[in-house]
Amino acid sequence: MFGRIFGKKKEDKTQDDLKLEQSLQKTRSGILGRIGAIFQENQITDQLWEELEETLIMGDVGTSTSAELLTATRTRVTDENIKSANDAYLVLKQEMVRLLQTEEPLHIEEPRILTVVLVVGVNGSGKTTSIGKMAYYYKQRGRKVVMGAADTFRAAAIDQLKIWADRAGVDIIAHEPGADPGAVIFDAIRASQESRRADLLIVDTAGRLQTKFNLMKELEKIKTVAGKQVHKAPHEVLLVLDASTGQNAILQAKAFKDSAGVTGLILTKLDGTSKGGAVLNIKRELGVPVRFVGTGEKIDDFALFDPVAFVTGLVGD
Repeated sequence: MFGRIFGKKKEDKTQDDLKLEQSLQKTRSGILGRIGAIFQENQITDQLWEELEETLIMGDVGTSTSAELLTATRTRVTDENIKSANDAYLVLKQEMVRLLQTEEPLHIEEPRILTVVLVVGVNGSGKTTSIGKMAYYYKQRGRKVVMGAADTFRAAAIDQLKIWADRAGVDIIAHEPGADPGAVIFDAIRASQESRRADLLIVDTAGRLQTKFNLMKELEKIKTVAGKQVHKAPHEVLLVLDASTGQNAILQAKAFKDSAGVTGLILTKLDGTSKGGAVLNIKRELGVPVRFVGTGEKIDDFALFDPVAFVTGLVGD
């Protein structure tokens, strides 16, 4: 009737899949974990759909996103003449995956060609930690990684990034607090290409939302400097969001998307929230793909986002 994308055996799952599913244990044991039981305990009736919509909204999926998922699921169940509640449950999960999928893969150049990734996000979102984890993630996969400390507004941001660079075992290019971020990225790219011979430069920047104008001017300068030195740079602009903040995360993301040209999201603190459904709402509201997920506190608690693994972790197999 329709292709099955769930039910993968544990031994066939990647480490990223397993980490992502495990990080959502708190969510799965809470509100959204109830969804499977709704389909097991009910026939396909109006009562089932009403209970499902209420559960999605309570799980922080959002009113509009819940309505969209419900409409898409009910339409397919009717059009495909589905009678089994279990098959209807599978359709719902497929529609969740469809909502989260993107046609555009993460833009990482081939080895030996420098990829420049800018990382933005408000202080406290887990930005510095995410940069450290991302550096370690790619180093473990054979990349030569350098960090650039272009969030020069706070001395603490530079110091924290140096600590994470040491933990990840990668080089860092940093200036003094208050330095010109454009100068930092110029030196970071030059060092990456020449003395360090790196193929991935991850740049910390824009750790605050002052006015959109100031943020935009700073990022425009950084992008211009990067683009003059490396073809098509920056290749990605990743926004770090604290998934546990729900609607506030969406408001932050909209501001950064307008100002920074965000191409992807890194979601943090999923392991600490019982309302992981906010990710579906964030993706629908912004139309920006989720690229990575922080899955815990250790340096290797970081996974490439996979929609099937995420939905499995969110509501169960």
